[in-house]
Amino acid sequence: MSKHTEKLRKQLLEISEVVNAFKSEAVQVKIIDRLLDSIMESERHEEGDFKLQDRRTRKFETTSEDGTDGRIRGRKKPGATKILNQIIHTDFFDVPRSIAGIANYCRDQYDSDFKTSELSGILLKLANENKLRRERNNDNNRFDYVKY
Repeated sequence: MSKHTEKLRKQLLEISEVVNAFKSEAVQVKIIDRLLDSIMESERHEEGDFKLQDRRTRKFETTSEDGTDGRIRGRKKPGATKILNQIIHTDFFDVPRSIAGIANYCRDQYDSDFKTSELSGILLKLANENKLRRERNNDNNRFDYVKY
């Protein structure tokens, strides 16, 4: 085993009794997560290695058309909720849209490939908040979404 792995293993054995005292698995995971983050941070400062990044600030890498490496610094792609809230303020929902049509629009305009199952719950919430109206499409017996 590597030096770092062995060190981590020993540290985890030392804290396992305390962590296992918590009945909630979610609490246990959160404690371990924070401990690992702090260990990585302290090792980063000790070794002077600033190339490691906190997992919450991962950078997406893209390659531009000219072959150069383009980076979106410190940003993640926006999630489905954020994108749908942005789309509501455009004229996209002026006409009824199916979930598949919305997913295709997100893929084309926002480079975000969402499954229809990811969007359906958010669209239902927006309909319940009276931001969108849900209408049954008589052709395919599915719902379409349109602005109020």
